[in-house]
Amino acid sequence: MTSNTPATGVKLPKHLRPTVRRRKVGSEFKRLREAAGVTMDQAAERIGGDKSKISRQENGRQSVSKLEAEALLELYHVEDQRLRTALITMARESRRKGWWAQYGDLLADSLQEQLSIESDAERILIFQPQLIPGLLQTRAYAYESIRRAMPKTATDEEVEPYVQLRLARQEILRGEKAPKLVCVLDEAVLHRPMGSPEAMAEQLRRLIDVNDPPHLTIQVVPFSHGWHAGVDGAFSIFSYPDPMDLDVVSIAYLDGALYLEEDGPVERHQMAFDQLRAAALSSQQSMALISKLAKGLLGG
Repeated sequence: MTSNTPATGVKLPKHLRPTVRRRKVGSEFKRLREAAGVTMDQAAERIGGDKSKISRQENGRQSVSKLEAEALLELYHVEDQRLRTALITMARESRRKGWWAQYGDLLADSLQEQLSIESDAERILIFQPQLIPGLLQTRAYAYESIRRAMPKTATDEEVEPYVQLRLARQEILRGEKAPKLVCVLDEAVLHRPMGSPEAMAEQLRRLIDVNDPPHLTIQVVPFSHGWHAGVDGAFSIFSYPDPMDLDVVSIAYLDGALYLEEDGPVERHQMAFDQLRAAALSSQQSMALISKLAKGLLGG
């Protein structure tokens, strides 16, 4: 289970874990409060709370209601209507439950954060040197990858809910507001067996079926390229339509994930992704390689 302790060392209840959107809303309200010369005590008095509530809201540990947002924006003398509308909308959306709430206790904190980031993104860039990303997995591949990560004693009934959750994530690629997705794979991913040869061939054919540049683009960095900018591991970059929403980099580790929003780390990962795309085969060449490997698995 992922720790609920953020970098500040303050242990948070699971249901109060900051989401990226709440942190962004909170940091913007903090900026506006400080620019207006308003103290936390004055802000708390305006919304009928206390100083600790303002602190929790500004740190993203507690959401801001629509009425609170309106009251604070008045107190901070924010007259820019576009900014007011954007903040009130973001505050409202940060309070809504995501589609994944139905999966309840199945979700580790880091996965809830991942789903929140993923569901709102306008563009998703993924580099993966180990596995097919969850957004592109077939049921058989998802089942096998999840089963291997669980205790050997896990039953099909215990594995299945996690498989359903992973497949449900893929719905974001089918909606009217589907994000633009660019996925770069190390060639090793295509050779690593996951399940039977038939299941692996099905997964490779899925990559061919969904590849549809520029909406969904898959590229492969071939073995022949040697060293590349992704040798340190997998990462994803999420971008959003609202200019107030900063890009977020997600880096998975053994029992959780790290999320980076600062300009420097985000820019370095964007540069690394650009280098990976330059090192990769074109999408058309990648599909030819994937097709060849799929046929080889079936003795074709």
